[in-house]
Amino acid sequence: MVKFYVRRIYHNLKVFAKWAVFSSITGLVVGAFSTLFAECLKLVTQFRTANPWMILLLPLVGIVIVFLYHIFHYKNDKGTNMVLSTIHAETELPFKMAPLIFISTTLTHLFGGSAGREGAALQLGGSIGNQLGRWFCFDEKDRRIVVMCGMSAAFSAIFGTPIAAVVFAMEVVSVGVMYYAALVPCVFASLIASKFARHMGIGPDTFLIKKIPDFLIVPSIKVILLAVCCAAVSVIFCVTLHSLGDFYRDKLKNPYIRIVVSSLVIVALTMVLHTTDYMGAGVPIIERAIAGHVVPLAFVWKIIFTALTLEAGFKGGEIVPTLTIGAAFGSFFAFLFGQPVGLMTACGMLGLFVGVTNCPISTLLLGFELFGYEAMPFFVLVIAVSFSFSGYYSLYASQKFIYSKTRTEFINRKTNK
Repeated sequence: MVKFYVRRIYHNLKVFAKWAVFSSITGLVVGAFSTLFAECLKLVTQFRTANPWMILLLPLVGIVIVFLYHIFHYKNDKGTNMVLSTIHAETELPFKMAPLIFISTTLTHLFGGSAGREGAALQLGGSIGNQLGRWFCFDEKDRRIVVMCGMSAAFSAIFGTPIAAVVFAMEVVSVGVMYYAALVPCVFASLIASKFARHMGIGPDTFLIKKIPDFLIVPSIKVILLAVCCAAVSVIFCVTLHSLGDFYRDKLKNPYIRIVVSSLVIVALTMVLHTTDYMGAGVPIIERAIAGHVVPLAFVWKIIFTALTLEAGFKGGEIVPTLTIGAAFGSFFAFLFGQPVGLMTACGMLGLFVGVTNCPISTLLLGFELFGYEAMPFFVLVIAVSFSFSGYYSLYASQKFIYSKTRTEFINRKTNK
């Protein structure tokens, strides 16, 4: 019996040492690439903001992006879905995705495409982690953990929310199931990548909620109403993205024509609206929404611009645009119902995020890291209700629902479109 326990302890120590070393390396490597990526996006965003005429060249850069993917023989890019499919062992994540997503996302941001950065970071980190797993000769099951490890590191480095990054990588793949085998690797990689990024000057985006009411019946009812509305908006966002993508693939089969047509629409809308608000990820909209200074239909326009950008073939992420849409809608809701604008904006961001990602635990941790703990009861309420009402829609077609959202029932189904 003593020998058995000694062997178990030895085995556990060996596994821990293996993942501690590998995840530390992954955290450093992915953290370095992600920090460079974040710095590049910061610089090109500053340049584009100072030179808004760059949007006029969006059709041209769209052609360049399509050509880049063509010469690398990587025409059927599925973005973050490819990362999730790799964890499901349905496909293989090629290392060439890393430089491609790096360059193409930078170009998209430079010329005014409406896209985020964290979704691209998930692809960047996943592909780098998968390649490191190959070099370390890991088997297929361990390489799935490696991909999640890379995802956590990249998300943490770029967004500055290491705790949410750990859980998100384990939670987003299969709703209802957490891949706890990846806990230690993801924790090590996420914390190291976050520390590296902060040391290099890439700080987190945090927001201050000035007025938080007591957790009473009336404010709670209004937060529940906001959550139901956020669930509806999240479904609209997902359906808009997938429907426009299907339309483009059906009616505009040539990727060059598709991206040029969509670019021209984006340029035309930008000129008609006389604003550059919907270029890039949309963090300035979030900041103005929290202060109560955002146009009522900003969330609608951000949905349209993001769908036109990502479904045409431009590269980037959906996460910050999702938060931007939620912030704008939450601020609009606060105006309609006379509620504290900061709290409603924060709840709108979390309500929409959980609605499109189906990751309630990650969303709660994200709320704590972005806004602090004081509004925790409202955060829990909006996340739970929006998660329940958003149904089986998702940003990611490769995401699977293992268990029902409303019953203790095994369903193992894919997302709605």
